[in-house]
Amino acid sequence: MKLRLGIVGLGPGWPKRYRPALRALSDRFEVRAFCETVAHRARQAALEFDADWEPGFRALVQREDVDAVLVLSGRWFGMLPVLAACESGKAVFCTSGLALSLEQAGLLRQRVLESGVAFMAEFPQRYAPATTRLKELIVTRLGEPRLLFCHVRVPREKSASGGADLLSGNGPFAGLVELVDLCRFVVGRDPASVSGVVHGSPSGRFEGDYQLIHLEFPHPERTELGALANISYGRYIPSEWPEAVSFRPPAALQVQCERGVAFVDWPDKLIWFDSAGRHMENLESERPLGELMLLQFYRHVTSLVRRTDSLEDAYRALVIVHQAEQSARQGRQIPLCWTDQAC
Repeated sequence: MKLRLGIVGLGPGWPKRYRPALRALSDRFEVRAFCETVAHRARQAALEFDADWEPGFRALVQREDVDAVLVLSGRWFGMLPVLAACESGKAVFCTSGLALSLEQAGLLRQRVLESGVAFMAEFPQRYAPATTRLKELIVTRLGEPRLLFCHVRVPREKSASGGADLLSGNGPFAGLVELVDLCRFVVGRDPASVSGVVHGSPSGRFEGDYQLIHLEFPHPERTELGALANISYGRYIPSEWPEAVSFRPPAALQVQCERGVAFVDWPDKLIWFDSAGRHMENLESERPLGELMLLQFYRHVTSLVRRTDSLEDAYRALVIVHQAEQSARQGRQIPLCWTDQAC
């Protein structure tokens, strides 16, 4: 069975991640239409895949020959294509770069649940081969995580007018949502509290040059604290200093466990240590990350059992980042409580 796709937005992941993945998975997917704010990009992509291009996302999602929608960029449309897909009963694969307010996130979650459509958030770190292998090692060799350190350091770009620096791309908010989801996934449960620190933003929002989120994960069966996670996202080095940006970069993820420690660089580099010494694993033989995520989406759509875990994961990660922003503004730790937990 082939899924007929409509694609909204050709984001930064399109050229190297999703275009080759759709080519490789032509037995599972057939691209039928594109919609992009830059019309000539949509026409070029449509020509390459022998597909149509639509001037608006509503026309695309309402097509009878489209079964599912890939929202690969929300830069201009926000959550509107996802809501339109829900109204049309179309499955949705959505990049995690949508910086939504808590009200918007709650509305989106409600609409997806009410519509009954399959939904999957992108979260590439979660599906990376190195993360999959790390989860295996936690169960078999390393034991439960105790400390997690996530570090992201990217260049800060200037505006075209030469004025104040601007944060390019989806900004730190989207990046922090992905990293919060990753820590939840590696630990295997939700944090009980969050603290946030922001530098370079007078408003206290995560728009400055450095953000830090601290998460506490109590142990479900013991009285002592189970795990701590520190997530840092820095854009404090000017883009015209490329050597400084790449100088001695820390591991993207470091995890200290009961019986060892692991260092991860996505998508396929993993070095870990235990009592036997050092172990280096290169997972380049695995499928590319774009294929792994699209195959997972295919299973979501074609499964007879409806899965809402991806939607809930995306919602909770976004709520945690918003609460970290509030913590940074108020200067205090904020407890987290979910409806499925005793508070």
